[in-house]
Amino acid sequence: MTLKSILFFCFVFLGMTNVVNAQFGFSHEIGVIAGPVAFQSDYGVRYNLSTNAGNTGYGIGIIHYLNFSYEADCNCYTPDTYFNDHFKLRSELSYNKTELKNFGEWVSPNRTGLGADQLRAMRGSTAVTNIGMQLEYFPWSIREFTARTESWGPFISLGGQFSFYNAKASSTMGPLGTPLTTFPKYLLPSDGRPYGFSTETGSVWSIVSSIGTRYKLAPLSDLMVDLRFQYYFSDWVDGINQDKALFKENKANDWLVWFNVGYIYYLQ
Repeated sequence: MTLKSILFFCFVFLGMTNVVNAQFGFSHEIGVIAGPVAFQSDYGVRYNLSTNAGNTGYGIGIIHYLNFSYEADCNCYTPDTYFNDHFKLRSELSYNKTELKNFGEWVSPNRTGLGADQLRAMRGSTAVTNIGMQLEYFPWSIREFTARTESWGPFISLGGQFSFYNAKASSTMGPLGTPLTTFPKYLLPSDGRPYGFSTETGSVWSIVSSIGTRYKLAPLSDLMVDLRFQYYFSDWVDGINQDKALFKENKANDWLVWFNVGYIYYLQ
């Protein structure tokens, strides 16, 4: 994702929030998040512990909330409706990066031969920049949570993001694309590309869902923990994608799980 693209989306978002605030008088919250990412890709074996533990990276982000229960302009609560007291709109700009390799039975030490060596030698990485929104639902009252320090505010959320990815695929045996370095299924065309691997940048939509909780540190600040599931509508985010008509073992698109910790500050 280029700096120009990031700035464009930021300006559009800021313009939208300013219009909303001018018309309806909501209050705002800002924060930062960071934590480990487990990227579920075509590298490794599905449901394998070593794959899930090995293909991990990190994620960071900045977040913004529209708080419907409080109006900063008048320093007062908004009308007491169920929506105002149980929902917040979260916007986010985040970045995650993961280094990838094959784990599991097909690269275990007892596997010998050129194919096993090729799989062991494969390396990949993906860096993803996301921008989007989620609607967060708080089953407990937001007003009651805001009024008391050391209180808890659990939530669930659902939303969408637009993601820009930069994927790389390589081998320690040499350049990919030859029978000497590349596992056979990745030498075949896949999804309009000449091979089942690709070093490319691209964009993709994704759906995001989270479960987490806030903890009120002070009247104007919260600590947040959040476990996120993000599903991309593409199987190229990791840089490899074999022909699914011939190879059934990697059926799902790329997705990730991100556990993050965040700090949120209430703007007055």
